[in-house]
Formats: sequence, structure tokens, C-alpha cells
Amino acid sequence: MLEKCGTGRARHGLKANLCGLTALVVAGTLLSGCTSSGLSNTSDSSSPSLGDRFSQLFSSKSQPADAPAAPTPATASEPTCPPVNIRAGASTFAVGLPGKEARGTDLRYQATIVRTARDCNLNGGMITARIGIQGRVIVGPAGAPPSVEIPVRVAVVQGGVNEKTIFTKAYRTTATVSEDGTNSYSLVAEDVVYPVPPGNTGDSYIFYIGFDPQALRPEPKRSQRRR
Repeated sequence: MLEKCGTGRARHGLKANLCGLTALVVAGTLLSGCTSSGLSNTSDSSSPSLGDRFSQLFSSKSQPADAPAAPTPATASEPTCPPVNIRAGASTFAVGLPGKEARGTDLRYQATIVRTARDCNLNGGMITARIGIQGRVIVGPAGAPPSVEIPVRVAVVQGGVNEKTIFTKAYRTTATVSEDGTNSYSLVAEDVVYPVPPGNTGDSYIFYIGFDPQALRPEPKRSQRRR
């Protein structure tokens, strides 16, 4: 989802030792673009190919999305880098024909997460993390449009009996769909920032990822009060 990023060492600093993703060998076109819940773009069609981008950012390390994950323990100079896990119930994103359920002959396309990676960097009292995601888009019997939007949410969560969300943000990647029916997409969330956990609390932190269809809905307009 090679040394696994979920169980390997997170590297201190972003210049040399980066934890990352290798390019997926899948048919189709590599896709680009992502936006946040405020929905700001982090890459576009004029950027280098996503395979090159992942190589530049994450070197040669990644892990299958369904591989067992564990945090990278903190050292005197490195923060704990939480594992990347897919949130239960958010591992697939299926879209059907308008007004139809996304199944059987009414399925237009379905996206899944195949590989993940992350690295963490300590900046004063804050941790800056980058979360990489690679996945597939499979065209269904009803046929997909030429381009599709894939919504993904990234969250930093303190696990335990009572989970606590430390950071959360939604991203969208726009994917061009090829005629062969199987395509890949990639997304890098480079703006995951949160305070250094106190004591050994960081050992219970998790990077949760998953599809979030709510991110595709327009934000409600704010009502203006009459004077």
C-alpha cells in the first residue's frame, strides 16, 4: 500500500529521506489534481506526471492499502509518524446513473484505494505530514463520463475508546477516464499540520483516509441578514 511506509522509519526533513509511493503499473491514464475542504488545488494538468511527482516526493517506499500498519516510533530528533489506515466503510466510492443505485448495470464507475505512503517532519512544536494515495477507477456497465471527481478525506485521529479528531480535511482529484475501462489516480495531501502530541500520546495517533462523497457537494451559501 519495498520497505513499508506503514511500518518503516519516517524520515526527518523533507529534503533527502522521504517516505513514499512507487508508481502503480496499471492500464489507463495517470490523473491529477486535488482540492481541500476549502477546496484549493495542489496539482493540475500542467504539473509533472503523477508517477514522477510521487517519485520526487516519496522516493521508493510505499505500502499496499490493506497491509498491516504501525506507527514509526519517535526518537530524540524525529516525531512519531502515525500509520495510514482506511476508515471503515470508506474504502470504495461508487457512482451510478442519476437516480439509480450504484450497482449492477446502473454502475457508472467505482474508485478504490490501492497504495498509501506518508512522511512526517518536525517544525518547532508542529508536525507537518504528507499523505500519498494511489488508487484505481474502474468503469462500470453504464459507462463513465470522460472525467470524474474523486473525493477523499484525510484525518489525524487520536485513537482509543473515545476517538479525538486532531485534523481533518477533504480533497478532490479530477480524473480523466480512458476507454479501456481501468485507470489510476494519485493524490498527495501536503498540508497536514498538527501540534506535537504530548508525552507518548503520539503512539495512538492514526492517519485515517477514505472516500467522502460529501466533499463533492457545493458549500451552502451564507444567508445575508437584512439591516
